[in-house]
Amino acid sequence: MATQAPELIAWLRAAGEPSRLRLLALCDQGDLSVSDLAQAVGQSEPRVCRHLRILSEAGLIERIRNGQWVHYRLTPSQAAASFVKGLLAQLDRGDPVFARDMDRALEDSEAGPASRTAESRLGRALKGFIEGNAAAGQVDSALVVGVEHLELLESAAAGAAQCTAIAHSKRAAQSARAFAERRGFNCRVLVASGADGLDDRDLARLGQTFNRVMVDRLAIANSELTSLLAQARRALAPNGRLWVFERYESLEISREKSAENPLARLRRLLIEQGLSCEHLSPIEEADEHVLAAVAAPVANREVTQLRRA
Repeated sequence: MATQAPELIAWLRAAGEPSRLRLLALCDQGDLSVSDLAQAVGQSEPRVCRHLRILSEAGLIERIRNGQWVHYRLTPSQAAASFVKGLLAQLDRGDPVFARDMDRALEDSEAGPASRTAESRLGRALKGFIEGNAAAGQVDSALVVGVEHLELLESAAAGAAQCTAIAHSKRAAQSARAFAERRGFNCRVLVASGADGLDDRDLARLGQTFNRVMVDRLAIANSELTSLLAQARRALAPNGRLWVFERYESLEISREKSAENPLARLRRLLIEQGLSCEHLSPIEEADEHVLAAVAAPVANREVTQLRRA
């Protein structure tokens, strides 16, 4: 049966993007989770989820539940599957990008979930920002909120006598613990009590403040940034530093009928939590656009002055 033009155009639009074409090639190999796919293509899970949603809405892949995990595979629809198979048949599977994706997916499949990591070029860039803006010397304690980019975890552990991490899922916590074991550093990894990544229950469990708090909101994109910053501020020691990594696009919103620059918005949100931004830098890596900031606590009088500035 011939495919109607509108449906064919929808398929072409969904598949006609480099990352989504790579994901289709991977899904053609079997059932894979978001973590599997993110690791294979070297991108963040939230970014891969957006691509998968587009492919799913176009009817090219299907979402299936396997126990407590969600997996993706090619659609059972004969017409759509035939389109995908025909498209993938045109690919040179020896292409370095696609070959590397397949190798990573195979390694993950053989190693099992406990050993999967989310090491990436972006993660290394975030780690580089920390190393380039951190004061010399070791601090007493560090807290990492969100463990998608395990390079941050390694950086925190290397610069602190005591390291604690909050993972957004049991799977992420398992991967973080396995990563720490392989790299030979100590870090206590807890699973977040709720979807926000850090809430009152987590702060009660932690039972202390930290000299460094690193918030990787790329790992917990469903959380509300203002609330997350408020909780992170409560976990920060008076002489500490807060590091936050947020997608540029997430900060592109309008405020009071006028567009607010993402850099200005992040500075404002930090000031509203009693924090003075010391360094703020855009990072572009692996098709991701991220704002990285480090801020220090200030007194109430200084907050008023910052708001007026």
